[in-house]
Amino acid sequence: MKIEDLDVFKLSHSLVLKIYELTKNFPSSEKFGLITQMRRAAASIPTNLIEGAYRISRKEFKHFISIAKGSCGEIKYQIFLSRDLNYLNNDKYNELKIEYERVSMMLTKLHQSL
Repeated sequence: MKIEDLDVFKLSHSLVLKIYELTKNFPSSEKFGLITQMRRAAASIPTNLIEGAYRISRKEFKHFISIAKGSCGEIKYQIFLSRDLNYLNNDKYNELKIEYERVSMMLTKLHQSL
């Protein structure tokens, strides 16, 4: 099975697309701040899944899953901050919160399964 076929990859990719779309509406003053940080952290999740899957050993793959999980933590705070800065409304915040929490849980399960 290819990593791209796993639900955790598909959901994390979907989260990246949502973050890119969402940050288009952030103030231009955040172009080199929060926008870049959020996009980088979100893209880091599926990127690390792919990179880890292409490594030789399970141990290396597990390490990259751990990095991806850390990026979920970054997104968690950045979404929280975006809401408190009034860049996100509560509905969008709650939608994204559910999604990154699900990705985080799936990463934990994938890590445990290896």
